[in-house]
Amino acid sequence: MRPGSAGWWSGKVRQARRHLGARVDPAEREALATWLSPAQLRLFDGMHVADRRHGLDVVAWLRVDGIDDPEVLLAGLLHDAGKGHTGFVPRVLFSLSQAYGSWIWGLAIPFPSLAASQARLKAHAALSGSLAAAVGCSPRTVGLIRHQDDPPPADLAGQRLHLADEAS
Repeated sequence: MRPGSAGWWSGKVRQARRHLGARVDPAEREALATWLSPAQLRLFDGMHVADRRHGLDVVAWLRVDGIDDPEVLLAGLLHDAGKGHTGFVPRVLFSLSQAYGSWIWGLAIPFPSLAASQARLKAHAALSGSLAAAVGCSPRTVGLIRHQDDPPPADLAGQRLHLADEAS
């Protein structure tokens, strides 16, 4: 979808609503304990609730798509762990800067907390990959996370993860 198009805007409004109303059902969280290590579960629990909800939605999309590879599912679950607890406003500014240019990001510079959040959002794929590696995820899972926004064309799992991320 072309940034700034009507479809892009409707997708961003949908994301904003999901972010503001995000919840994780205790049963969903409990089910994760059956396939995550304790360290991976702690990483998941430490994520912002909107990112936890999004990770669960990505995993659900992947499963509906017929993907049952645990490494891909784990990448889908933890791919946004590096975003930290950035708030709503920094995420909106980040999305707008992706669509309309980095000058929007420049608006955050006078506000240190916004600037730090923007830097974290920009680097979140690498940060998420490092966090996943630190909790024992496989090199393949870490690679899927690090390349979530630009998977190589030949990496079908990475392509599916990217589609799930965009659709969820």
